[in-house]
Parts: sequence; C-alpha cells; structure tokens
Amino acid sequence: MSDPRELYQQVILEHNKKPRNFGRLTPCTHRAHGLNPLCGDDIEVTLNIENGQIADIRFQGSGCAISKASSSLMTVNVKGRSVEEAETMAGQFREMIRGELDPSSAPNILGKLSLFKGVKDLPSRVKCAVLPWAALHSALKGVETTSTE
Repeated sequence: MSDPRELYQQVILEHNKKPRNFGRLTPCTHRAHGLNPLCGDDIEVTLNIENGQIADIRFQGSGCAISKASSSLMTVNVKGRSVEEAETMAGQFREMIRGELDPSSAPNILGKLSLFKGVKDLPSRVKCAVLPWAALHSALKGVETTSTE
C-alpha cells in the first residue's frame, strides 16, 4: 500500500467505524462544544488535566467521517501530552489542513496526523477536520463553545 491516499482513506474509515476515546468524561476538568453549521458536525470534547498533562480525553457527538476520524485521532495523539504540546499540535494541524505547513518538510510533532494533509485539497472538508481541534483549543482556554464560522 504505497498510495498515501489509500492509506488516508483506510485510516478515516477505520476511525469512523471504531472511534477511539468515544464518550464523555464525567467528571471532567475541561469541556467544549464545537459546531460546524455548514455540514452539521457537532462535537463535544471533555478532558481531564492533571499537573499540566492531558490525563484523559474523550469526544462525543455526530458528524461526517472526516470529523469523527479527526476527533478520534486527535484524542489518541494528545492523550498523555502536556497542554503546551497539545496546543502546538493543534496549531500545526490547522496550518497543515489549510496548506500553510508541509509536514514532510517542516519540523513538526504531527506524526501520523500528517495523513490528513490531503484535506487541504477538499475545501468543503477543511472545517470538518479542524472542528475537534478547535474544540480542544477552546476547552484548554476555558471557552465552552466554538464554531467553524
């Protein structure tokens, strides 16, 4: 499987069918609700921060395959990281999705998340992929709601 698009599609389908960290943390230390009014993606991110680290994170809601897969992969990749690292990752992910960061040539901490780099070529899906990351950012800043609009 040398075609990155095929790998991307498989990862999206896998995380859409079997999302990791799906559900709600109760109680939680941080929470934010994200909405993409254009396509109806609706995601809530709940997390527990202990000593500056994301000890646990979950998401719930509904959305397209890209939104759900992005949420699932986000939770897998930020769990156990410091708040600072999670914010850096969120920023780099947004830059990559918008075509402002080439993960193959720039130093970054995205790792497997670079599979999403092709979303930049699908303008109608950029907001779908970014929504969970916007919700994470809002939760970390103490803002309870966010929108892609």
